[in-house]
Amino acid sequence: MNDYKKIKRAVALRYQQEKDRAPVVTAKGQGRVAEKIISLAEEHDIPVEKNSLLAYELFKLELNQEIPVELYEAVAIILTAIYQCDQKAKNT
Repeated sequence: MNDYKKIKRAVALRYQQEKDRAPVVTAKGQGRVAEKIISLAEEHDIPVEKNSLLAYELFKLELNQEIPVELYEAVAIILTAIYQCDQKAKNT
C-alpha cells in the first residue's frame, strides 16, 4: 500500500474569491480527528472530496497557509466541480 493511503487524513480548505489569493488550509487531522472533520463537513452540507493523495500533499501545509502553486490545478478541478453542483442545485 502507498504511504499516502496508510493513514486516514482530512484537510479543510477555504476559498473566498474576494479575500483569498488562493485556497487556504483551515483544518487538518488524521485518524479520529480526520473522521471528525469529515463528519462535521457532512453535518453542515460541506462537500467532501475523497482523494488520499491530494489530502496527503495538503496535510503537509500549515494551518492558515495558502496552497502552493503546484496544487492549484488539482484543487481548482475540485472547486469547479463543487461550484457546478451548487449551481445545479440552485436551478432545481
